Amino acid sequence: MPETGKNKQPMALDLPMVDPLPEATARYFALCEEKLGLVPNVLKAHAFDIGKLDAFVALYNQLMLADSGLSKLEREMIAVVVSAINRCFYCLVAHGAAVRELSGDPVLGEMLVMNWRVADLSPRHRAMLEFAEKVTRNSAEIEDPDRVQLRDAGFSDRDIWDIANVAAFFNMTNRVASATGMHPNQEYHGAHR
Repeated sequence: MPETGKNKQPMALDLPMVDPLPEATARYFALCEEKLGLVPNVLKAHAFDIGKLDAFVALYNQLMLADSGLSKLEREMIAVVVSAINRCFYCLVAHGAAVRELSGDPVLGEMLVMNWRVADLSPRHRAMLEFAEKVTRNSAEIEDPDRVQLRDAGFSDRDIWDIANVAAFFNMTNRVASATGMHPNQEYHGAHR
């Protein structure tokens, strides 16, 4: 198994990054380093195939960073709750750090990781996370009353689409991260505490 330390392979599979990286990818990684202080290991893991990396980044950016009725914090909260259910070490560490940063509350991040129901959440956030949990555990059982509950909490149909898609995306990425032995960057562990 390849080593996974700070400057080693980001996952247990021996799929090294393309070398040299294409110019556009190198610029993107440099931008990550500048803005985040690191290149997330999930990006390095995908960089063995630039087409796969580009597809992952495009979908991630659309779901997590583009305009939405959901705040960035709300999307990160969904990521953490889904990742907690799936016990995805990578995503819990990385997105737990994002929740701590965006909320300014290190306790909220820990509560969402351990048991989101113990957190002091608004009715809006409780409805959102209940739906994300149902998408994760029993998506085939979602019915109109589940969507009505979200509407009653103030979510538009577009917001419901975004909640479903963010939850579904992290269900996919959790499984890939776990199956490939992906490890979070060490910097995430102590971030925003």
